[in-house]
Amino acid sequence: MMLSLVWLEEALDDLEAIIDFMEVQNPAAAQRTGQAIRDTAAQLPQHPYMHRTGRVPGTREALVTPNYRIGIDSIEILAVKHTRQQYP
Repeated sequence: MMLSLVWLEEALDDLEAIIDFMEVQNPAAAQRTGQAIRDTAAQLPQHPYMHRTGRVPGTREALVTPNYRIGIDSIEILAVKHTRQQYP
């Protein structure tokens, strides 16, 4: 059974804020980054363990994609952070 992908509202807000911030300096890079994050997240249902164990217990982290948690029947996108942002 393939897991469903669930974006938490906070993660969607994070993604939008990062793209908005980047668009001021480089709109094309902002769009590429947003698409790369969405593409990476879209791969999670087929490969939920492809990224490293997260710093927050029970999570996993992808370098280009949001932090996520694997559940029984879904994968939840918890947050999206720019590399310059403090996490967790």
